[in-house]
Amino acid sequence: MRELPDGMRVRLDRSVRVLDGGRALLGGAPPRLMHLSPTAQAVLGHHRAVTITDGPSQELARRLLDAGAAHPEYEPPSAVPGASAVTVVVPVKDRAGGLARLLAALPAGLGEVLVVDDGSADPGAVAAVAAEHAARVLRHERSRGPAAARNTGLAAATTPLVAFLDSDVVPEPGWLGPLLEAFADPEVALAAPRIVALEPITGRLGRYEAVRSSLDLGPDPALIVPRTRVAYVPSAALLVRVTAVGAGFAESMHVAEDVDLVLRLHAEGWRLRYVPSARVAHDHRTTVAAWWRRKAFYGTGAAPLALRHPGSVPPMVLSPWAAGVGAAVLVARPWAAAAAVVASVVAGERLARRLDRLEHPRAVAARLVALGAVGAAAQTADAVTRHHWPLAAVAALCSRRARRRVVAIALASATIDWARHRRRDPRVRPDLPSYVGARLLDDLGYGTGLWWGAMRNRTLAPLLPVMVSTGGNRPSGLLRKGVRAGSAQPEPAVSRRL
Repeated sequence: MRELPDGMRVRLDRSVRVLDGGRALLGGAPPRLMHLSPTAQAVLGHHRAVTITDGPSQELARRLLDAGAAHPEYEPPSAVPGASAVTVVVPVKDRAGGLARLLAALPAGLGEVLVVDDGSADPGAVAAVAAEHAARVLRHERSRGPAAARNTGLAAATTPLVAFLDSDVVPEPGWLGPLLEAFADPEVALAAPRIVALEPITGRLGRYEAVRSSLDLGPDPALIVPRTRVAYVPSAALLVRVTAVGAGFAESMHVAEDVDLVLRLHAEGWRLRYVPSARVAHDHRTTVAAWWRRKAFYGTGAAPLALRHPGSVPPMVLSPWAAGVGAAVLVARPWAAAAAVVASVVAGERLARRLDRLEHPRAVAARLVALGAVGAAAQTADAVTRHHWPLAAVAALCSRRARRRVVAIALASATIDWARHRRRDPRVRPDLPSYVGARLLDDLGYGTGLWWGAMRNRTLAPLLPVMVSTGGNRPSGLLRKGVRAGSAQPEPAVSRRL
C-alpha cells in the first residue's frame, strides 16, 4: 500500500467517540470498535488528530482513514495535484444554454475541457458555445447515453485526473481545490463534491429539493462505502483518477451507472471520498411531473445494481433482533413493545459481553442498542412508505387497522424527516405540510420505479431485505446504516488493535 505524504494531517470524524480515556475509538464507515495500542494512543493524544511525521503516525493515519473514522484536514501543497492535471469532461445533449453557464464557471489553468455532444439535434449550437470557451468538442452522431458520453471524454483525456460535470450543474468558486487535495492520498480513486441547489430556489418542490435532494449527501465528509451513510455519489460531478477507473462507466446502464462505478472501485480496494467543502450547484427539476418521473427513474436502477452487485443495495439490512423491533413497530401493540424491550435488553447484554475490554461495556452496549432500535424503526418506516409501499397499500385497502397504521407511519416518518433536514440549506425553510407532501410523493415515485425495475428485470433482489448474523467474528463493524433511512443495528464487536 502506498504511503501518505509526510506532513499530512487527519482528524477524527465528529461522530467518532473516544472511549476509556483514549484507549478505544468507536465509529467509522461502517462503525466499529478500535482498540488503540499505547503507541497509537501517544500519537493521537488528546487532539483527535494525527500529523504524519514517522512510521507509527503513518500507520495510524492510514488505518483511521481506511476505516472512515478520520478525514484529511491538511495535505502538503507539494503532494496536491494542480488544476493542469485535470481534464473536464462535459456530456451534453441539446442543452446549449446550460453548457454555456457551466463553461463560464470553470476555473483557469485546467488541462483541457472536452464537450461530448451526445447526438444533439442542433450540434452547431453546442459547437458554438464550446468554441466561445475554448473547449474541444467530441460528437456522437446518435445518442448513446451519458455513460457512453463520459467514457468518450475519458478515453480522449491525456491528464492523470478527469472531472465529470453534467451540463445542468454550475461549480461554485473554489470547488476544485478540496477535490484535488483528496488525491494527495495515492490510494484515492474518486472524490465527489456536495451537490446543492442552484439559485433561484422557488416553489414548494424547489425548497424541498434544496434540503432533501437525492443528489445532496449532506454537510459532513465521509469515506464512500456501500451500505453506510454515504454509499454512493452522483455522477453529476466527480473527480476520478484515470488509472483507477479503467474504461469508466458501464455503458449498458442508463441509470445508476454512478453507483455501479462506486461499487466496482470499492470492490477493487480503492478509497473513495465525499468532500462537501467542494460545492457544485445543480439545476433541480421543480415541476411536479418531471420531478416525479426522475424519482421513479432513480428507482429503476436498483434492479440492475442488485443483479450486478448482489447484496450491495438492499432495501433493508437487519439482524434477527432488529427485525423483531421492526415487527413491533408494525404490530403496534403493548405486548409487541414489551417483547421488543426484552429483546433489546438481551441483545444489549450479549453485546456487552463482546465489549468486555472496555471499562463500561454495558453503557456502550446500551447506546448501540438504542441506536439500533431507532435504525430498525426507521428502516421499517421506509419499507412501508418507500420500498414496499405497494404491499402497504394492499394491506390498507383490506384492513382499517392496517390503513390507520400505514397513515400514522407515513406522517410520523415524514415529520421526523422534516425536523432532521429542514435546516440543511440556510437559504430556505420548507414548511411542514408541503415538505410532508413532497416526501410522500418522493417515496411513492422511488418505490414505483423500484418495483417496475424489478419486474422488467425479472428479479426480486432489490426488494428483499438482507439478514445479518449477530454471532461470529466478522469484519462488519458494530453497526450497519441504510442508505436512505440511516438505519443501524448492533453487530458483532470487531476489536481492532491500532
